[in-house]
Amino acid sequence: MKLTTIGFDADDTLWHNERFFRLTQARFTALLAGHADGAWLGERLLAAERRNVGIYGFGVKGFTLSMIETAIEVSDGAVPGAVIAEILAAGREMLAHPIELLPEARAAIEALAGRYRLVLVTKGDLIDQERKLAQSGLGDLFDAVEIVSEKRPATYTEVFARHGTGADAAMMVGNSLKSDVLPMIAAGGWGVHVPHEMTWALEEAEVPQGHPRFAALPSLSGLHELLERIG
Repeated sequence: MKLTTIGFDADDTLWHNERFFRLTQARFTALLAGHADGAWLGERLLAAERRNVGIYGFGVKGFTLSMIETAIEVSDGAVPGAVIAEILAAGREMLAHPIELLPEARAAIEALAGRYRLVLVTKGDLIDQERKLAQSGLGDLFDAVEIVSEKRPATYTEVFARHGTGADAAMMVGNSLKSDVLPMIAAGGWGVHVPHEMTWALEEAEVPQGHPRFAALPSLSGLHELLERIG
């Protein structure tokens, strides 16, 4: 079926995101150095994020709350108020940090605008994602924007029925196999993996090798050639 619609993930597909979480986690590790070894602290933080993502959702606010919870846990409640204040400040800084577009992002979007329906499909905090999209300067190139709480097959079925001609005539491009690729393939569409140098542990998944509607690209610059091959 001829492709009519292309969806793009945002964080770590169009602009950097995970690097700021890593920098903040390093700051968090330094703050808690007197209470926990860095590797063990990282494990406890990831466990907290895994527990909390279904409650707080994805994004900086949930990450900040998970850091606070972890600090209380590993210190047996003895973490000073000044450290909690530092964690909250780190979270606020993340929410105010200017975005950095990936090198190929603008050219890739501009090349496809007008030829396909373009839909930004991203999960995370509504206010933060809207801020990043506005700063990116890419907003006017998209025909629609969907900020969702989770990316499941049903999510893509609904999004591409609403903004396109169905998931089977659509492609989803993103850095996460778990969120951008596998559920889109399950919905009947194309899933294109463009890996980022950093991937959050909770977004890791097995590569669907050999699936006829899966493709992997080293960068967004290869998207035009892929679309030409698909036809």
